[in-house]
Amino acid sequence: MTTTPLKGTVARATWRDYLSLTKPKVISLLLWTTLTAMFMAARGWPGLWLLLVVGVAGYMSAGSAGVFNMIIDRDIDHKMARTAQRPTTSGLIGTREAALFGGTLQVLSFIMLWIWGSPLAAWLSLAGFLTYVVVYTQLLKRHTWHNIVLGGAAGCFPPLVGWAAVTGDLNLFAWFLFAIIFFWTPVHFWALALMIKDEYREVGIPMLPVVHGDKLTVVQIGLYAIYTVVLSVMPVFFREVGAIYFVSAAALGGWLLVLSWRLYRHIFAGNKIERRVAVPLYLYSMLYLALLFVMAAVDRIVFAHLG
Repeated sequence: MTTTPLKGTVARATWRDYLSLTKPKVISLLLWTTLTAMFMAARGWPGLWLLLVVGVAGYMSAGSAGVFNMIIDRDIDHKMARTAQRPTTSGLIGTREAALFGGTLQVLSFIMLWIWGSPLAAWLSLAGFLTYVVVYTQLLKRHTWHNIVLGGAAGCFPPLVGWAAVTGDLNLFAWFLFAIIFFWTPVHFWALALMIKDEYREVGIPMLPVVHGDKLTVVQIGLYAIYTVVLSVMPVFFREVGAIYFVSAAALGGWLLVLSWRLYRHIFAGNKIERRVAVPLYLYSMLYLALLFVMAAVDRIVFAHLG
């Protein structure tokens, strides 16, 4: 049972409100790719301390990006149902307080990664932050439907951070991980954008379905799904991963293509977008990426022990 504050009282932000600024639901998948990449790089257990440091620092860096995203977008967030209750939108947390909180997170994250991870990991994490806040949120989001394609690169940095924290450098396989997420992101995000395109249209955000309609969007989703699946199996041919990963990537990718095809057929049959065909692709895309990274880690560990 909830109670209504007395008239004249001023609501104060709690730690839960500050936590919500970091977008924990969004960060969970980013952090997953960071930590699994550490197992891939180490071909085994990377060490508890390093896992904890990179996990905490990675959350802080991505969370900081979420904070500044909310600060910048507070003028449009109040017009969208899914963002109207954000603390920065409601005024519960002021811009100054939010900026101080976000800045502190980013500075501490950089220091932690530099000291206990590697300088390269620290710089890569900062690059991901700047890509999301500056390139995506400020330069692209409100100006072009390519926003999620180019700005989505921000979500590709976490596995590079995890890899670099373990090895101090990056190899070809690490860049494959970057590329897989880059081409996966439009599939994932446009499935969501189809469902809430009216909200984007209302606030003037030129997401692909708003600018070019549902048909071109599902075509692009299909193309990016194909790119993702092809890229996902390519590391096998460079002998970075083996049979365990190959079978898993093929099976996971196959279902991603099936769901994309179903969405394509639904729209080109003349139907309007429906949650029952868009939600499965949106939700599965997250499971796809999580399982793909797990199987890559399992494969590299198993074959490392087999010699």
